[in-house]
Amino acid sequence: MDIIWIGVAFLLGFAASRIQLPPLVGYLAAGLTLAAFGYEGGEMLDEIAHLGVLFLLFTVGLHIRLKNILRYDILGIGLTHLIISTAIFTPISLYFGYGLEAAIIISITLGFSSTVLTAKNLERRNELGALYGRAAIGILIIQDLVAIGIIAYTGGGMPSIWGLSILALPIFRPLLIKFLGVIHDDEVWMLFGLALALGGASLFEFFNLSGELGALAAGMLLATDERADQIGKKMWGVKEAFLVGFFLDVGLTGFPSFSEYYFIAAVLLVLPIKSVLFYMLFMFFKFRARTGFLASVSLTAYSEFTLIAGVVASANGYIPEETIVVLGLITAISYVINAPITINEEKIWKRWQDFLLRFEREGKHPEHETISLGSAQFLIVGMGNAGRAAYDKLKEQEKPVVGMDIDPDRIERNLEAGRRVLYGDIQDSDLWTNIDLSNIKSVMIAMGNQSVKENATRTLRTAGFEGLIYVLTMREEEAEVMQRAGASAVSIPIKEAGERLAELSADSDKNPTGIDLKVKKPKDNEQ
Repeated sequence: MDIIWIGVAFLLGFAASRIQLPPLVGYLAAGLTLAAFGYEGGEMLDEIAHLGVLFLLFTVGLHIRLKNILRYDILGIGLTHLIISTAIFTPISLYFGYGLEAAIIISITLGFSSTVLTAKNLERRNELGALYGRAAIGILIIQDLVAIGIIAYTGGGMPSIWGLSILALPIFRPLLIKFLGVIHDDEVWMLFGLALALGGASLFEFFNLSGELGALAAGMLLATDERADQIGKKMWGVKEAFLVGFFLDVGLTGFPSFSEYYFIAAVLLVLPIKSVLFYMLFMFFKFRARTGFLASVSLTAYSEFTLIAGVVASANGYIPEETIVVLGLITAISYVINAPITINEEKIWKRWQDFLLRFEREGKHPEHETISLGSAQFLIVGMGNAGRAAYDKLKEQEKPVVGMDIDPDRIERNLEAGRRVLYGDIQDSDLWTNIDLSNIKSVMIAMGNQSVKENATRTLRTAGFEGLIYVLTMREEEAEVMQRAGASAVSIPIKEAGERLAELSADSDKNPTGIDLKVKKPKDNEQ
């Protein structure tokens, strides 16, 4: 029967995605729908839900880099927001009849923002490495660590005295890193991650500690290694598939009582306050208005960790069992509210820009200092594979060229390779007020996300740039969008490659031996 329920989750998840809502909303709705017909979750679904949580926490652990957390601004925003939001939610929870301990636990979890939703939105915009993206992820990691603390506190049971031995886990990190060096197959990458997540969870449970904490710790063993991101990407689909079971299982707990809808309404009314609080804290720590706005929008939704920590607390009697479906509905509805906002965040920013700029404090964040393009005549935006190739070709022709990217790690790698690359968000119209573009003959936009490229092209034209704008794209229909946005010309590599293959094929009919395959022939003494 569980397989039938998963099928229902697929249908409603697909329906949610078609109206531009997160599929997780559909999964939760599937559980509620089935619960209305009297169905209950089975053993297999419970196990799938548990595995989904373990894999999620493992992938979170892969991204816990202390340098991104141990910054006064990120720590200040993350912890201050959590303290203030807990202070807001605690009296609300007490008013609706929860005990003091339960009210505090619920209130802390309601201060979390959705890691899954934020990561997906940043990935959609290809801005995980952007300043606001890194700030949002850093804050989420702080919240996730607090969530793990709640899970450990409410996990129940007395840890074994031998549990102190887990402090020796970092000793095995060099061995794991060395082992990673001999893995080359994608399937093995994924299996290694799955095994490590399950192994960490089993080890902690053996010592009567939280298995969820063990999965997180296992991920942290690989954090800071460049291959950790690759493992996370390989596991992304598996983690998402198992999380379907988690949200479906939560929905199957049924509907809350009528009185609990008042609590849901009260918590949802606080959601805008949560967003405003984030923005004001970003302004207090001297982030720019646009950075604070985009990060705050990304963080405006309640978290799946509210559910995960709530399920553990409920299982051990810290909060009422019926509270789980309440938290589930709150989370799902916040996703529905957040979805159209994040999709239209650029339009919202442009409309409210003048008002939001009033809250910007004097002084600039270190990563937003005025930059100079020097004597460059060619600007390449997006220093991935295509951008690097274009840069090197122009440099080979002794053309004055400069690169720009939003990802500091990518910038650092290009600088080490001898390329001049600057930090900049091309969609930020304020950026261009600080840059002299009079020497720039052409701008080449070599990025993957269509909406980002379209917004970037429009922003350049709006800022008054009259030079040439070349855009790299992969589809003809996308090319038409870019030209309407103001692109001078569009390059479609796949189409150009196909045309070149056709030319080579036509030439081979006339002269079969005329194609140079550039194969080095062995010397006589090598045969």
